Amino acid sequence: MTAPQHRRRVLVLRALGLGDLLTGVPALRGLRRAFPGDDIVLALPPALEQAALATGAVDTVLPAEAPGRGVPSLGHWPGPPPDLAVDLHGNGPASRDALAALRPGRLLAFAADPEPGLGRPPVWRPDEHERNRWCRFLGGYGIAADPDDVRLPAPATPSPAPGAVVVHPGAEAAARRWPAERYAVVVRHLRAAGHRVVLTGSPAEGALVRHIGEHAGLPPGDLLCGGLSFGELSALLAHASLVVSGDTGPAHLAVAHGTPSVTLFGPAVGTAAPRPPRRPVETRPTGRPARRTPRPPPAAHRTRRGHHHRTLPAPTRGGNNPSPEGS
Repeated sequence: MTAPQHRRRVLVLRALGLGDLLTGVPALRGLRRAFPGDDIVLALPPALEQAALATGAVDTVLPAEAPGRGVPSLGHWPGPPPDLAVDLHGNGPASRDALAALRPGRLLAFAADPEPGLGRPPVWRPDEHERNRWCRFLGGYGIAADPDDVRLPAPATPSPAPGAVVVHPGAEAAARRWPAERYAVVVRHLRAAGHRVVLTGSPAEGALVRHIGEHAGLPPGDLLCGGLSFGELSALLAHASLVVSGDTGPAHLAVAHGTPSVTLFGPAVGTAAPRPPRRPVETRPTGRPARRTPRPPPAAHRTRRGHHHRTLPAPTRGGNNPSPEGS
């Protein structure tokens, strides 16, 4: 009788937000293909478990989170050390050290020394797009990954508003939030053109969503703030006619479903921007003023399948580091 083959455990650390998870999908799928019979465990916040499993690249979730974009403790890792640990969280040393403390059989991470060399780990490039960065990183270890492999399967959950235009005005970082009054103008224009518009937001963004809804004349039933499961949010965005948002998780989720999108950036397009596969990115210099009264989003009238990305002046001060170099 043949003894059962040992199923190795591959621990991947990417304990960040929804958008970060989705930009990491190409790398996760590269790992899935490289280790088809092994158990891929992803360490990330427990609220993202369903999103992680929806990628088809993850077998198990290890709950792990830290304030902001910090590195969580992994001391609750169960059982023997992982056979392989992969740092998709950032550019160390904190994330490297957290994984190394588990004494994995092998650790894949960016080079601690920035000087490249033959046979040395890949080197971090600060201006590289996130999807390209992590696919190149794995390539340095002989693992192939396609940065355009971002699509998610169609959700089984029905959409709460099929065919609607979805507007998501919130964002965790203040620099990525477009002014509420401009969103209200956009919503009014879209409704005047005959579109049903729904607003989405996290429970913490309830006041913002209600403020925009009131000024745009939306009925309470079209304010979907909190209470949506990941499956419901995914279905809503997958079956929307258009998604308008800042640079945040729902923008990445819309791209993952191939939904036409207008993504508003400020103060600049970051390295984790939700870039559709092989689509042009339309930008405008950040120093130019935005229109005082914005017209309807261009994609609502000029394209049915295109994705337009706009760089707009930042309405507030602040910053965002999509992939923490010091993590």
